[in-house]
Formats: sequence, C-alpha cells, structure tokens
Amino acid sequence: MEKEIRKTVGLTCSLYGAFWLLPILLVGMGECGESWIGVYADDASAVYWAETLTILLTAVCVPASLKLFSWVLGRQISKATIVRALHLYTVWSGLRLLLLAMPLVSGLLTYYLMWSGKGILCAMIALTASLFCLPGEQRLRHELCIEQGGEEE
Repeated sequence: MEKEIRKTVGLTCSLYGAFWLLPILLVGMGECGESWIGVYADDASAVYWAETLTILLTAVCVPASLKLFSWVLGRQISKATIVRALHLYTVWSGLRLLLLAMPLVSGLLTYYLMWSGKGILCAMIALTASLFCLPGEQRLRHELCIEQGGEEE
C-alpha cells in the first residue's frame, strides 16, 4: 500500500512540476524577443476579445478547479477502494491543474501577443490558485483519510 501511495504522490508532484514548467517556458520564449511578441497590439478588436476570453476563462476555471476537486473528493473518491481512490486522486489532480493551465496559457499569450496587462494578471491569478493544489504525502493521506501505517480509518 505504501508503494502505491508514494507512486501517487510522485505522479501528482510530477504533474504539478509540469504545470509550473509551462509558464517558465512561455515567459522564457516571450522574453527572448521572438518575432511573435506584440503582433496584435495594434488590433483593438483582437485585444478586446483576447482580454475578454482570458478574463472569462479565469473567472470560470479557477473556482471550478478548486471546488470541483473537493466535490469529487467527497462524493466519488472517498467512497472508492483505496487503490481506486489513489488512481482517481491522480486523475482529478491532473484535471484540476489542466483547468488552471487554460487561463494561465491564455493570460500569458494575451500578455505577449497583445501587450495586455490584463493577461498577465489572469495568469498570476491562475498561478496563485495553483498554490492551493500543492501536492504532498501528508495532504494525500489527510484528504483520503489514510493513516501513516497504510490502513484506512
């Protein structure tokens, strides 16, 4: 059982690391002066729609990612067998990070393509929300009600 728990923690930590690697790569590409930076800065209509989409994605995805996981944890994961619960925990943790990645990527692209401060603000909101998704063995054990010895409560 401990092996499966460590594997689940490793997978969720890897997903979380990949999530944080994404903005690092996008910012690195944006700051290296690529030719795509500011391409749509003069197009007011494109800026308006990109900002609107980014704000709406942030307003929907951030609360949904945080609330959806707790809802699924209470209704589906906690009622499953421990092996199934660990699998579901990994899947839903990845889905939660995917929901946060959408406004993150949209925000960074809006910032670099349009030079819009609203884009970077939405990206920062998504990054801040990801801090509530920080994985770890203690958190997994607490959320799945697993004692240190590997037995269910």
